[in-house]
Amino acid sequence: MSQRIQLVIAYDGAPFAGWQSQANGRGVQDHIEAAAAKICKRKITIHGAGRTDAGVHATGQTAHFDSGEVMLSALAWVRAFNANLPNEIRVTRAKCMPPDFHARFSATGKVYRYRIVTSPVLMPEDFRRAWHFPAPIDPEKLTRALSQFVGCHDFRPFAAKRVGKPVEDSTRTIQSITCRSRGPEWLITVQGDGFLYKMVRIVVASAVRVAHGREPDDWIASLLANPHGPKSPHVAPADGLTLLRVRYR
Repeated sequence: MSQRIQLVIAYDGAPFAGWQSQANGRGVQDHIEAAAAKICKRKITIHGAGRTDAGVHATGQTAHFDSGEVMLSALAWVRAFNANLPNEIRVTRAKCMPPDFHARFSATGKVYRYRIVTSPVLMPEDFRRAWHFPAPIDPEKLTRALSQFVGCHDFRPFAAKRVGKPVEDSTRTIQSITCRSRGPEWLITVQGDGFLYKMVRIVVASAVRVAHGREPDDWIASLLANPHGPKSPHVAPADGLTLLRVRYR
C-alpha cells in the first residue's frame, strides 16, 4: 500500500537556486525531498509541476510523491512537512490522489503574477519581491502591448535558451493577461497552457519597454509574426515573478 500525495507549496524564492534540485542542495526541491525522507524514513523523489528560476517565488507550486508504507491524513502531512522545512518554504495543502496523477503531466496550465513598483524609492518590504522600475508607464500602451500576447503563438522570440535543453515545440497558448495598478504598484497576471524558459519575464519586460516608449508600438506584433527572426533582448528580474497556481482538470 502507498499513497500518492499531492502537495501545494509556497516559497520565497530569494534564498534558493530555483525549484529544481541542485548539486549544492540549494534547490527548493532538495528541501522538500529532505523533509519527505525524514517523515517517510527513506529516500523520496518529489516530482514538481515545473521549474521556477532562482529568485522566483510561488504561492501555488504543485508536486507529488509516493509515500510508501507511511499513511497520514492530509493535515498530518502538512504539519509534518512544515516541521521539517525552512521558514521560507511552506506546504499549504496535501491531498491523496489517484495513482495515475502526475504533478507535471496532469497539469493543464499555470497562472503567474508579475509585480512592478514604479515609486522613486523601493520600500524595504518590497525588496526582492518586485521589479523596481522608477519611471512612468503608460497604462493604455501597457494594456495594448500585453494583449498582443493573448492567443496561440510561436513564442520563440520571447524565450531564452536553456543550456542543454533545446525546445522542439515553442508554440504556447496564453488564455488571458490582466493588468491592474494600485498607485505605483502594477500587477500583471498571465494564464496559459504552458510557458517557455523565462517567457513570462521576457513578455513583461517587452511590454514595459513599449509602454515606456523605448520600443515602437508594433514591435511585439512584428516579432510574433516572424518567430524565426530577431528575439526580444529584454528580461524582467526574477524578483517580481510569482507562480500563483497550477491548473488541473
